[in-house]
Amino acid sequence: MSDYLAEFPSVLLYLIIFIVKIIEVAMATVRIVMITKGEKIKGSIIGFFEVLIWVVLTATVLVDVTEDPLKVVVYALAFAFGNYFGSIFESRLGLGTVKIEAVVPKSKGKAISVALRNMGFGVTATDAYGRDERREILYMHVPRRKMEKTVRVIKSFEGKMMITINETKPVYGGHGILRK
Repeated sequence: MSDYLAEFPSVLLYLIIFIVKIIEVAMATVRIVMITKGEKIKGSIIGFFEVLIWVVLTATVLVDVTEDPLKVVVYALAFAFGNYFGSIFESRLGLGTVKIEAVVPKSKGKAISVALRNMGFGVTATDAYGRDERREILYMHVPRRKMEKTVRVIKSFEGKMMITINETKPVYGGHGILRK
């Protein structure tokens, strides 16, 4: 197969190397995230296709590499672009779950909790003491793709608050969490 690709005009070959390498590295980025988020089977399936692409592409680049070293430069450049686009693609997929903790004024805690529950999220509230006033800590686990919307809702209530967001591994049980 790599010999077949080597017959292409140089510019077309460079373009194919560039595009396919970006796709392969983007797949690697998604695969790594899926495995770290507990999606081992899906990550393994992606890995299978990723390696198939890698073997054919690497063989293509190595054919007559000393006579056409520009293939290596295109390959390396595409690797860099693939990391960039892969991370953008993965963030748009919004795989996994995040834990959001919001430390909010006690006077706004109930209203924020109700708004979040109306969005379908489970919220656990705990009384807390801040430096100047009573506070409430709201804990929730939300799908990563809904993280920004959730934060916007919390911030819409104004007031001094602190919000922290942490990536989590799969969550079991709870309201609105898929894994049981």
